[in-house]
Amino acid sequence: MEVKVYKRGIIVIPSEVRKKLNIQEGSILEVQIIGDKIVLQPKMSLLNAHGIDEKELGLRLIKELEEEKRD
Repeated sequence: MEVKVYKRGIIVIPSEVRKKLNIQEGSILEVQIIGDKIVLQPKMSLLNAHGIDEKELGLRLIKELEEEKRD
């Protein structure tokens, strides 16, 4: 698989790769140089490592705060 490098070093990760690795807008990737290769891999947060969806957690916290405000 090939990708093109654009101005300022921007690359586009193919959609099938993003889907397979659950890479979304805002995802953090680790960049490593191994020999003469560039390796990109998703950086797992502690929440993700424990199977907690960060977006769902954030929405749940917002809902709880809104409910507390009403009380």
